[in-house]
Amino acid sequence: MGPPPQEPQKTNLLVVKMIDPDSLHVWCGQSLVGFLWRNSLGRIGFNYADEWLKSTERFQLSITLPLREEEYSPENGLAHNFFANLLPEGGARDQIVRDLKISNTDFDLLRAIGGECAGALSLLRTEQTPALEHQYKALTSQELSELVKRKGQPLTWKGNDRPRLSLAGAQSKCPVVVKDNAYWLPQRESPSSHILKFEITDYRHLPAYETFTTHLAVYVGLEVVDISLQYAGKTPFARIARYDRMVNDKGDIERYHQEDFCQALGFGHQKKYQEDGGASFADCYLLLADVATNPAVDLDRLLRWQIFNVLAGNSDGHAKNLSLLYLPGDVVTLTPFYDLICTRAIKRIDENLAFSVGGERNPTLITDAHWEALAKECGVNPKYIKRKVKEVAEKLLTGVKVIREGFDKQFGEYKALEEIEKVVFTQCSRALK
Repeated sequence: MGPPPQEPQKTNLLVVKMIDPDSLHVWCGQSLVGFLWRNSLGRIGFNYADEWLKSTERFQLSITLPLREEEYSPENGLAHNFFANLLPEGGARDQIVRDLKISNTDFDLLRAIGGECAGALSLLRTEQTPALEHQYKALTSQELSELVKRKGQPLTWKGNDRPRLSLAGAQSKCPVVVKDNAYWLPQRESPSSHILKFEITDYRHLPAYETFTTHLAVYVGLEVVDISLQYAGKTPFARIARYDRMVNDKGDIERYHQEDFCQALGFGHQKKYQEDGGASFADCYLLLADVATNPAVDLDRLLRWQIFNVLAGNSDGHAKNLSLLYLPGDVVTLTPFYDLICTRAIKRIDENLAFSVGGERNPTLITDAHWEALAKECGVNPKYIKRKVKEVAEKLLTGVKVIREGFDKQFGEYKALEEIEKVVFTQCSRALK
């Protein structure tokens, strides 16, 4: 027999991982994509990791951030605009800052909630690595009701279990996993399958309006997100399946990369509206013509989306409500349409269009001449676009009645939808004259 095993020597040394409050790592699954940092002015820089540039699974994060060894400096703004566009805006952002008691800067928010974003990326602190297994907390019906009442603000979590969820936009949202009508909240950076959207003070019909408007879009042939109106007790909310998440053969949720058109064109979220110096519809159209794998199909979809917005009263169709989806095989396509709401049915919202049509933003003043001007901006035959306007208008006049009947049959009479019917009837009648 050999000598007895020696006991390990005791030591007073404490191993501590370095924590850098001004740096983050960008991950795609278990692969390190690159490094994020901020300068003394709070501006964000980025550079790709060497191993990512050599990987067979590599892809560029954005049209504005092509693969290269050189860093994207904080000063040129490209990296800052791309990553800041992943964050919530307005009141939703302010609420997160108050709840987490953090500084209201883009970098601090990314550090706090960037674990589960739109697209394929997770932003983690330098001392962290992605979890090997996804973890979720099952929600009871009571907890779901509380989540809906709190407009998506998560319940109390222990330590690092708190979800790190970031969804762009100004409306209150919450990512969840839904399976067989049961709900789970992702822990840490685990991926979600659905997004819940809630009533807002003074805009309590938003879930119903978005569901109804999106179903109208389906009727006229637009490819849209899968949305349904749900209730927690008597409180409605919209449940939307994510198009950037897929369930694989093992039943695991996989992330697919995407970027909105503000990111793809290099605009910050402050310029999502054309009126504020952001992209025009023609800018988006020409971008899609350059990058889409099947431009003929996607460009037709984009034109019909803009026509639908005018005729169905969605005046909030801006550049962040359009996105590119990157699929396996280097396929680039326009995503299903989302955030479709007849905003003109809500009196307190500006009725002017986010994208002008031939220089006109007031939808009640748009004529054939404006559609012809838009066609020229996009390099489209004016007869083609006017024919599309007529087709969509005719379908909408029929569809608004059909969808309303089905909606009332499922949920009971919803009087507020009459405002959408009025807008659709007025706009389509004008277009057909």
